[in-house]
Amino acid sequence: MRCCAPCKRRTILNKMAYFCYMLVCADGTFYTGWTSDPEQRVREHNRGKGARYTRGRGPVRLVYLEEQPDKGTALKRERAIKALTRAQKEKLIHT
Repeated sequence: MRCCAPCKRRTILNKMAYFCYMLVCADGTFYTGWTSDPEQRVREHNRGKGARYTRGRGPVRLVYLEEQPDKGTALKRERAIKALTRAQKEKLIHT
């Protein structure tokens, strides 16, 4: 994913912020990913330029967003959320 100047959110230490996010697709399924610009990433998913999983399942809607201190942590959190059951993901969204 390409990043442009307006989407470069910075923390106090002048580092790029990363986010783990969850989408709900039009068919009711969940998709989890990570990004440095959640708004742009959701637009990409809805244009069919995001993950292969979300193509043909749009439109998608952002239902969960969690800021992470670095890319590695965002990737680990993404894997952890993907390992959750559907009921656990729903609980996470509603807390």
